[in-house]
Amino acid sequence: MSQTLTVLQSAMNLSNFSNSALLKIELGGPFEANRQSEDYVVVQIRQLEDSGSKRRRQQQILHNWTLPLSLTINEQVIVSKTFEVFNSTDETSISIQAFLQESEIVPLSLTYQYLHADIETQVTIASVILAGVYVLIIFEIVHRTLAAILGSLAALAALATIGDKPSLVKVVAWIDYETLALLFGMMLLVAIFSETGFFDYCAVKAYRLSRGRVWAMIIILCLIAAIFSAFLDNVTTMLLFTPVTIRLCEVLNLDPRHVLIAEVIFTNIGGASTAVGDPPNVIIVSKQEFKKMGLDFAAFTGHMFVGICLVLLVSVPFLRLLYWNKKLYNKEPSEIVELKHEIHVWRLTAQRINPASREETAVKCLLMQKVFTLELLLRKKLKTFQRQISQEDKNWETNIQELQKKHRITDRMLLIKCLAVLGFVILMFFLNSFVPGIHLDLGWIAMLGAIWLLVLANIHDFEMILSRVEWATLLFFAALFILMEALAHLHLIEYIGEQTALLIKVVPEDQRLTVAIILVLWVSALASSLIDNIPFTATMIPVLLNLSQDPEVNLPVKPLIFSLAMGACLGGNGTLIGASANVVCAGIAEQHGYGFSFMEFF
Repeated sequence: MSQTLTVLQSAMNLSNFSNSALLKIELGGPFEANRQSEDYVVVQIRQLEDSGSKRRRQQQILHNWTLPLSLTINEQVIVSKTFEVFNSTDETSISIQAFLQESEIVPLSLTYQYLHADIETQVTIASVILAGVYVLIIFEIVHRTLAAILGSLAALAALATIGDKPSLVKVVAWIDYETLALLFGMMLLVAIFSETGFFDYCAVKAYRLSRGRVWAMIIILCLIAAIFSAFLDNVTTMLLFTPVTIRLCEVLNLDPRHVLIAEVIFTNIGGASTAVGDPPNVIIVSKQEFKKMGLDFAAFTGHMFVGICLVLLVSVPFLRLLYWNKKLYNKEPSEIVELKHEIHVWRLTAQRINPASREETAVKCLLMQKVFTLELLLRKKLKTFQRQISQEDKNWETNIQELQKKHRITDRMLLIKCLAVLGFVILMFFLNSFVPGIHLDLGWIAMLGAIWLLVLANIHDFEMILSRVEWATLLFFAALFILMEALAHLHLIEYIGEQTALLIKVVPEDQRLTVAIILVLWVSALASSLIDNIPFTATMIPVLLNLSQDPEVNLPVKPLIFSLAMGACLGGNGTLIGASANVVCAGIAEQHGYGFSFMEFF
């Protein structure tokens, strides 16, 4: 028999509040989400009814909230939920009861607060903030990093206004430090790797493999990126492929932006094909409910792989139709293009120097003098040079010989060290996905690899290596994590899931499954192109489980889960900030002088 232990009971008077109040409760304890257990906690929101007699007052239960307990877990898990409480002159109480198989002490923590705005108002505020961030990014009013910072500050201000002000400790905890560590570590590895000339060498080899056919080379790069991203993180794939692609396009007088956009699209597609290729897939496969249904790594990958292969078959001809040769090649000769790019890089370097001493002022003046000299040279070349013939009309074998003489490995010893460390890091990435005994996250693996390579390479100019890190991209992700978590606290993501479920319920029964699959797919894709797909996936999973368990709806959950995974992963291709790989690729391209805007990606 289960024993009922009253753990805590407290009361809160809401008599002075408005006609409709929201009560937010945060409960900490050894909870295990989405787990069926005989040990559980029931939270009840009760309200005393005024029956005319002060001695005989009845309690009305407004809400029940059941949380499964895991007595084997020692850590405190914080869960929160918001309830609507109708105001009256009577007091409202929160009652907590634990139902246990054995008599044990269950430590729980409880915090509650009243919110000054209903859910519809909060969703409206969140939508306005999100729209404002996109306006700043689309029209390039400010840099996307500053836009994300302003958006996160506005969301935090909105939370404070409605009475849900988070502490600084909680805001800092919203940042996904594993992702930032992965980015920082891989950026250091790539920065050291670029000193060996390996990226130039790979670019020449890729051109030789395609036998001078540019489109064959682009498709090969995109397919290889898709295969890599199926087993590696999408961000890691683009960190490795972006420098190679830029050097390849430079030596062939191609516009790198179009090729990079094609690569990042195929990277996001490839990441959706396996259970470890994209974070939404990892979240889905890790759920115990789905494992009990037989939806493990092999089953999930088998279903998704077939669908992604069909997507790739459609994407290749569509890509060929979207980018004609006239869009890929630069309109000017390669020598002119390289000179313009060199001027841009020198000017950008000079602008980044904020003179704090006489020596720094002199260095900045020398850099600007170099820019002036190169601009004079450019004017002369523009007067004397005629339009050169396209690279595709030249003999590709002659091009290969010229490129091999110009682009070689510059430091073989450093290359061996880099290949050894990078190979170890990639191997650990694979093992982390398939071997449960490895207790290292991807961020730790990347950081350890970067530190190991810094020691082996004996880097003396450490500041030069740090200058190659995309600090603006790292800051953008930190601000984006805070923004998305704040929007989740404003119930935006939860509202999207609830409205999707309501639309599915009103569809006739004979068409319900088909409409549900299409609706979940497109809602997931559109939402993931605007907001982070990780919290959206985590929010939609309980919604889909409830739909499958509702006797009035009676839908199989597996097709809905596959639709959710497909939409959440492929939706990242919708906008520039829809996926982490998009932002990383744009940041590296901008550092090399080939940045592309939100609308160019769109």
